Amino acid sequence: MASPEPYTPPPLPTPFTHTTPPPTLLTQGAEAHIYKTTHLTPTTPAALKVRPSKPYRHPILDRRLTRQRILQEARCLVKLVREGVSVPAVFALDWEGQSGDGAWLLMEWIEGVVVRVVFERWEAFMKAGGEGLRGERWRAEEEKVRGLMRGIGAVVGGLHRAGVIHGDLTTSNLILRSGVEGEREREREMEGEVVLIDFGLAAQSSSEEDRAVDLYVLERAFGSTHPRCEMFFGEVLVGYRDSYKGAAVTLKRLQDVRMRGRKRSMIG
Repeated sequence: MASPEPYTPPPLPTPFTHTTPPPTLLTQGAEAHIYKTTHLTPTTPAALKVRPSKPYRHPILDRRLTRQRILQEARCLVKLVREGVSVPAVFALDWEGQSGDGAWLLMEWIEGVVVRVVFERWEAFMKAGGEGLRGERWRAEEEKVRGLMRGIGAVVGGLHRAGVIHGDLTTSNLILRSGVEGEREREREMEGEVVLIDFGLAAQSSSEEDRAVDLYVLERAFGSTHPRCEMFFGEVLVGYRDSYKGAAVTLKRLQDVRMRGRKRSMIG
């Protein structure tokens, strides 16, 4: 059986074809490619998001959709930075894709650990014997998780207070900016600033339904990805409730969204 051909990403936009060091491809999805590159100086890291052109779409429709989506993402980020929410700052943008290689968005590079990894490390520790801890040691471990959960709730509350919904709230789209990655003795560290990333599905909305669905998606993500942490999800809602005055209305709507979700699960 022949081995599959190695993936070849589309050409980089013209401004990034001669940077030193060259951009490094981190992830590729159906809609976008994420690179680590630099901005202005070789020592200033930045994240480059490229939305390549889709050859299967009509060129006019492709340009229209690509422009709409990348502009919406950039506008949400700029608004959130202005409102003091922890998200990457926008450095530069080409929504027209003048180079012919798609539209792109250059953003602040967030140094830290993906929250999904933070919880996976903690759950691996618990599985390996941490669940046998008693007394003060167990309470200390529990409080670390609770504190990070409240931090997640607070940043999501700031997002909604600013009139933006994320659209894909999972622990993969949260980074703990703590600067401790790679330090083995602190690999379960949970302190630091929680930063929201990946606003490809974001939109500006003040709808309580949209906000509640955002929270429900995050809750379901914990249930499927971090079963040992799911019991602490209430702390996310505590952090959320304390983050802005209108949170109580959204949390009440969340109950309705949960009920609808359970009914869909039972019906199949």
